[in-house]
Amino acid sequence: MQKMNVTSSPHISGPDNTTGIMLDVIIALLPATICGICFFGFNALLTVAVSVASAVLSEYLWCKAIKKQTSLLDLSAVVTGLLLGLNLPPTLPLWMAALGSAIAIVVVKQMFGGIGHNFANPAITARIALMVSFPTAMTTYIVPFTDNVVSSATPLGGGDFALSKLFFGIHPGTIGETSSLLLLAGGVYLVIRRVITPELPLAFMASAAGLAWALGDDPVKTLFTGGLMLGSIFMATDYVTSPPTRLGKIIFGVGCGLITVVIRHFGNIPEGVSFAILLMNILTPHITRLTAKKPFGTEGEQK
Repeated sequence: MQKMNVTSSPHISGPDNTTGIMLDVIIALLPATICGICFFGFNALLTVAVSVASAVLSEYLWCKAIKKQTSLLDLSAVVTGLLLGLNLPPTLPLWMAALGSAIAIVVVKQMFGGIGHNFANPAITARIALMVSFPTAMTTYIVPFTDNVVSSATPLGGGDFALSKLFFGIHPGTIGETSSLLLLAGGVYLVIRRVITPELPLAFMASAAGLAWALGDDPVKTLFTGGLMLGSIFMATDYVTSPPTRLGKIIFGVGCGLITVVIRHFGNIPEGVSFAILLMNILTPHITRLTAKKPFGTEGEQK
């Protein structure tokens, strides 16, 4: 009699895999990446390239060092390097960009077991590490289409910019603070491809705009500056570090939006997106536990 093996669910496989999902994220980010390079020039291209190359190399060397099968083909290292690069100013020394990617891959991702096991978004955590370690370099920007260096004349630093410039990203900032239009288009692409669902980014944006309005700040400026679009669409929606439930995603997004505005309005630093996402990453297991549905046919807590 043939022996039958019984395994746990899922029993039906689908066409989606990690490589396909990461490739979709890269495709969604390409328009904004190209736009940032056009705005800020060759330095922006070098920064993004070094960030991606360092992430890939760090993953390869770590896997070789611990005799682990390389995970480069899943493209997760490329996405991490790309996201970090878009969160950096084009004036940043290249060795700092390389260091940031190494921190993201080795310290935040691989030391916790690799993809699927990290407790926080690697790119966000690495950006915060760079901000804390090199605050001047991380807050020195250039005016688009010029070589003029500025440190405070940014939208969040008190600079006065027209709505059109905020929407299209024609202002000093990080490479990824380019066109909100293109970032939104990338988000729509990811929703159509079912890589993400709209609840989390919409909750992020709505709560941030609502609290900004209640505090007397400009809600439009809040949405289109400081990497909020990049963070809400591409970083807060990370599968591993955000809740899987619909209610959990909404709670996570609202928390990110509120914390972002509180930091911007009351804190000593104008930017709050990175810190907000990291803080909510830490709360993700608790949000997931509180919003998880009970299995059908059970009562109370499972023992």
